[in-house]
Amino acid sequence: MNKWKIAFFTLATAVLITFAAVVYLIVAPVDQERVQAPLEAEGNVLVVETTAKEFEAIAKQYLGEAMNTSPLPVELTVAEDVVIASELTVFSVDVPIRMHFDPIVERGNIVMKQTAVHVGKLNIPPKTVLKLMSDAIPFPDWITVQPNDEKIYVDLSRINIAAGSRVRAKEIDLANDKILLEIIVPTVGVK
Repeated sequence: MNKWKIAFFTLATAVLITFAAVVYLIVAPVDQERVQAPLEAEGNVLVVETTAKEFEAIAKQYLGEAMNTSPLPVELTVAEDVVIASELTVFSVDVPIRMHFDPIVERGNIVMKQTAVHVGKLNIPPKTVLKLMSDAIPFPDWITVQPNDEKIYVDLSRINIAAGSRVRAKEIDLANDKILLEIIVPTVGVK
């Protein structure tokens, strides 16, 4: 056989194997991390009411600090729902992604249930998009992406704010622009 035919078939085989590997990695099931219920914190509790825009600014600051990147690889918007926008590079092409979430308070933490996903003009299942996002973006350890359940779990109990204080979500009502958070300040022994 001609050496050019051998080279062609070798290259074609390598391309097919690479393509099959990429497809497998995209559609392979994700190992779900077990999400634990927050521990009951002892201390004084302050209830803080905030708006969606103020909450968005706080979330961006904590995400930026936790991810140690500038600018953030994701754009977060909080309005009528929570929108996460990003770009993924697939075969040297930047593909815009917009995901919409409905935030729900669950035992003091936030569960963001996916309601819509837009990947350019492609029709890609939400599970696949979440898996791609979790593989491509180094989220902090207090954010768990759960592609199989089409949600993102934000474990607020793992976020350490000033002097050992913790935060818990109490109510998220984006329709009325009302978010209630509890700040738990540890009790310091008095002598």
